Amino acid sequence: MGLQRNAIEYLEKTAAIFPDKVAFADENTSVTFSELKSMSEALGSEISRLTEKINRPIAVFTDRTVASIAAFLGVLYSGNYYVPIDSHMPVKRIESILTQLEPELLLCDTPESSMAQSFANLCPVLSLRDGFKSRTDRGRLEAARMRVLDIDPVYVIYTSGSTGTPKGIVISHRSLLDFIEWMANACNFTSDDILANQAPFYFDLSVKDIYITLKCGTTTHILSRKRLMFPMPLMEYLQEKGVTTLIWATSAFNLVANSGILSSIAPKSIKKVILGGETLHGKQLNIWRSALPEVKYINLYGPTEVTVDCTYYIIDRPYSDNEAIPIGRACENMEVMLLDEDLKPVPPGQTGEICVRGIGLARGYYGDSEKTRSAFVQNPFNNKYPDIIYRTGDMGTINSDGLLVFLSRKDGQIKHMGYRIELGEVETAIIALDSIRAAACFFDEKRDKIVCAYEGELTGDDIIRALRTSLPKYMFPNIFKKMEKMPYNANGKIDRVLLKEMYFNGTDKEL
Repeated sequence: MGLQRNAIEYLEKTAAIFPDKVAFADENTSVTFSELKSMSEALGSEISRLTEKINRPIAVFTDRTVASIAAFLGVLYSGNYYVPIDSHMPVKRIESILTQLEPELLLCDTPESSMAQSFANLCPVLSLRDGFKSRTDRGRLEAARMRVLDIDPVYVIYTSGSTGTPKGIVISHRSLLDFIEWMANACNFTSDDILANQAPFYFDLSVKDIYITLKCGTTTHILSRKRLMFPMPLMEYLQEKGVTTLIWATSAFNLVANSGILSSIAPKSIKKVILGGETLHGKQLNIWRSALPEVKYINLYGPTEVTVDCTYYIIDRPYSDNEAIPIGRACENMEVMLLDEDLKPVPPGQTGEICVRGIGLARGYYGDSEKTRSAFVQNPFNNKYPDIIYRTGDMGTINSDGLLVFLSRKDGQIKHMGYRIELGEVETAIIALDSIRAAACFFDEKRDKIVCAYEGELTGDDIIRALRTSLPKYMFPNIFKKMEKMPYNANGKIDRVLLKEMYFNGTDKEL
């Protein structure tokens, strides 16, 4: 057997072993591995007939459906790479992505809709329903497959970044295969696992659900937006389906913890909870651990540019409510280092920028060589041949256990009242307080003030009094914004850009 070089091989191998097993199920339908293969081959054949090209982007309007998964795989069968797009985004944002992307096709469930038609001038639109009914041409598919190398793109995911400007991150087949092989082994996945997909398919966290299912022959239930809104029926659903593994965004994990529902119902079938996307705090972890103490909890870290994750920590000891959980050590075949502004190693115990090297690094930013060169730079310890590292813009440190701890974004490290402060540390202390469900801090440099937006029952004065036992006075926030509900972006993270806009537009009150 030769080297695996295409992600589509996961589907083909598993469909041969478990042809009649359910691969994915959404709220309305389910599909077996053999049915998924047939749908994808038919769509891939139609795409290939419409464009003779390979290694070109195909945009896909995604939803929480089986059809979205089949669309991705159909694109891969055609020899091209898929670009998931949230059709609920503002039209101007979608236009900006499609204009930069110049895709060969736009795939969607309802091409006749006004939404789809508004983009028809930018690229041809293909109905998924029609594509799935097309005649499969295996000769054409095989010819396309033979021309695709493992260094070629498998997908491009657009993220907003800190500025809100869309940037397309190009991930190769080899990077994806390397990561999934590691994850399947490190997290002990088998065909007996049952997953519940929480992350939308335009968010790279969902890559784990999709390709672990395809590699290991698990079954994944795709949770609807409505189901995710109500913790009680959500937990009942997980229990009903016998879900064994959650690969969730930390924000979703926190929302369930903060709801208090776990004291009433905690699905006993769950064996593994794998988290990522935001800082995990002891407070929410302890709520889950109290309800489900036998579960294995794993904390992962990594920006989209490193193919989902580059570090992991299997949580192996108790943590207090006011502790941030480490992000651990480098995944296999990845190297993670802490560097200063001059790209030199920081002394032990000091703060540095998290930089990464390894096969998991993205190919770069689509259509933006300048941004690519600024983030993907030559390894400062090797000047003999091209050896690229990625500067994440995240700050971290190594704790006394030798584990990497995420502190904040680079712009989250501030100098206030003469002190260097990591705003992530301030957030950790605030989130640990009783009656605080979520918090985010940022810095008003012009006024030299730390701003805290939070969701909870306490007042700003209450928070200050409580922080006296955990933080020095110079780290206390100066301005508080009490929110009825914290804003979250499409990726399930606290929308810090929006919070800053609200503040600088003068809608916050100083307490």
